[in-house]
Amino acid sequence: MKFAVQLYSVRDHMERGEDFLEVIKKVKEIGFDGVEFAGYFGHSAEELKAHCDSLGLEVVGTHIGIENYLPENLDETLRFHKALGCKYIGVGGAAHSTYEESENTGKILGDAGKEARKLGMDTYYHNHTEEFTPLKDGLTAEDIIGSHCKLELDTYWSFCAGIDNYGYLTKNKDKIVLIHIKDGVGRKPKALGEGECDLKKVVDGVNAIGLDWVILENYDPTPTGLEDIKRSYAWLKSNF
Repeated sequence: MKFAVQLYSVRDHMERGEDFLEVIKKVKEIGFDGVEFAGYFGHSAEELKAHCDSLGLEVVGTHIGIENYLPENLDETLRFHKALGCKYIGVGGAAHSTYEESENTGKILGDAGKEARKLGMDTYYHNHTEEFTPLKDGLTAEDIIGSHCKLELDTYWSFCAGIDNYGYLTKNKDKIVLIHIKDGVGRKPKALGEGECDLKKVVDGVNAIGLDWVILENYDPTPTGLEDIKRSYAWLKSNF
């Protein structure tokens, strides 16, 4: 099992003016095996790839806007992320409030995925809670979007939606390529083990379907991003 961190979790350090490359180095020093990007802070794909390689970090994925997957932008999106070394390229969320919106989001990612696979990559969608609300004929946005592309299951938001994470992971093992693991209380994020999420079911589900990567995320860390993910990393090492 390998552990990555969604770098949105440490954005507070860049907001205070810290160097992005130095923050990535500190992520590696905590012990993480990989990173998932959420912004590049002015660095080229080649520079980031070389930096991660020098640290022994793998680039697991990225969150970029859905507009980057439109036909007029797709060539540059694929070029950049191939140079970055991404196996998977995703979105952190996109229009999904209706059946039609969900179908359109899924089709954009699905069409982009056909081109991405020619280069050894694929596309994925990251959920929040609302994607599990039935829209039409019992289908949810997660069902509709996931019929077109791969999925990154955010196990805290699925938990908040009342989803049994073990059951969902095992039922959808052919669609789910990555997960986000996080904890929280009443939609307030916490470091792993400090909240009420069904983390044991997440661990058991991940192990049951044989995922290679578990990606930590906390969008509101305390007291700082690096301190928060260090606590969560200790939990990961003790529970997987």
